[in-house]
Parts: sequence; structure tokens; C-alpha cells
Amino acid sequence: MDASDSSDADATDAAAAAQRSADHHRDRDHDRDSDGMLAEQLLRLTRRLHRIQSRQLEPIGITPAQFRLLRTVASYDAAPRMADLAQRLDVVPRAVTTLVDALEASGRVRRAPDPDSRRVVRIEITDEGRATLRSLRNARRAAAEEILAPLTAGQREVLGELLSALVDGMPERRC
Repeated sequence: MDASDSSDADATDAAAAAQRSADHHRDRDHDRDSDGMLAEQLLRLTRRLHRIQSRQLEPIGITPAQFRLLRTVASYDAAPRMADLAQRLDVVPRAVTTLVDALEASGRVRRAPDPDSRRVVRIEITDEGRATLRSLRNARRAAAEEILAPLTAGQREVLGELLSALVDGMPERRC
């Protein structure tokens, strides 16, 4: 092999390496664009679900945030403290106070003193709150049915698995 053959081979190798590098960057940029599109689709879907759920909840006279708080209060074995609710919902305590105020005004929860500490207030769900939860679960189910209508049962199962992987794989976030 003479020197010109060697420089041709080097040039061919360099061109192939450059092409591989360009392909890698293009693929990486495409992946970023795809990830960005997925994020946008998830945001659009979330907004749509929120609008549908709000429409379903409106006749009951409750907001999605109030529904979430009511569900959370009901999930405790014993009446939780406001701080417990803020932590579980991953919101600031002031947000919980505002939601509890509205739910208390509608008779769905009540504030109760803590038997062990005068400074602590517990939040109890009322019978009205439990009845509201039953109605809300039906509204939530209807909202989910509306948004999932285009999917087959198999697609819904796959979506559930994918969403679980995303939610379970997220690092714990602190306020």
C-alpha cells in the first residue's frame, strides 16, 4: 500500500467517523425533540383531564383540589393534622388551610382539637364529606372514561403500567 492509499483510507475513516458523530448528534437531538413532544402531550392531556374533571365536579360544588384533600383526609385511619395533609399533598400548609376552610364551610370536614396538644388541630371528615366522596368517585370515573374512550382495554393496561413506571421512578420531591 502506498502513501496515497493510506491517506485515502484515513480520509475514508475520518469521513465515516464524522458521519457516525453527526448521526449520533442527530439521533440525540431527535430523542430530545421526541421527549419534548411527549412532555407537551402529557401536559395537554393533564389539562384536558383537569377540564373534564372540573366539569364533572362543578354540579357537586367542589374543586379538584378540594376533592384531592377530601380523599386524603378520608385515607387516614385517624384524623390527620394540617401539617400531615400538607406533607402528603406536597403543598405548603397555607394551601391546606384554604382548602380546609372551603370544605369546612360546606360541612364536608370539621376541625377538631387534638387530645394531646392544644396547639394542634385535626381534620375530620363528616358524613356529608363521605357522601360527597361517593358522588365524586362516580364523577372521577366518568371523567376517566371520557378521556380513555379512544383506548382499548389492552392499551389502557399498557398506559397504566407506563404511568406507574413514571410515577414510581420519580425522585421524592420536597417543598
